Amino acid sequence: MSETELVRLKPRRIRVVCWSSAVALLVVFALVATSLSGPTGNGYGSFQRGDQIAMLGLGVFGALGFLLFTRPRVEADAHGIRVRNIISSYALPWEVVRGVRFDRGAPWASLELHDDDLLPMVALQAADKELAVDGVRALRRLHQARLSRLAERAAGR
Repeated sequence: MSETELVRLKPRRIRVVCWSSAVALLVVFALVATSLSGPTGNGYGSFQRGDQIAMLGLGVFGALGFLLFTRPRVEADAHGIRVRNIISSYALPWEVVRGVRFDRGAPWASLELHDDDLLPMVALQAADKELAVDGVRALRRLHQARLSRLAERAAGR
């Protein structure tokens, strides 16, 4: 592994599902918004333009909520790894990482840290099958290369 190699990983299947769900939700809320007109069922009120805009706004917020799940990604190079999950982000040097795990039956891969914590990497999902496995292998190669360089420096002293 070279010093300049950069590994970038993003989930594929969840991105397709989220984008199509967001578009479908927006279309449904737009159709509901256009159908809101005239009096309510019992005649005590009527739908106004503001009700239509509010319904469309709810669709936009719902679609943005779906799109939050497209945020996860992992970037790694010879010096460290940066993990961005749905809400949180982490930047870690390889020295604090004990290993890259992808346990059988787990929904996504994780980093095992030296303090016995597990940091989930939602970007490497089991649903992506070979893409996720190849990503884990690339991260393991980067991690091993960094540990080898550190061992060589320590032995060279």
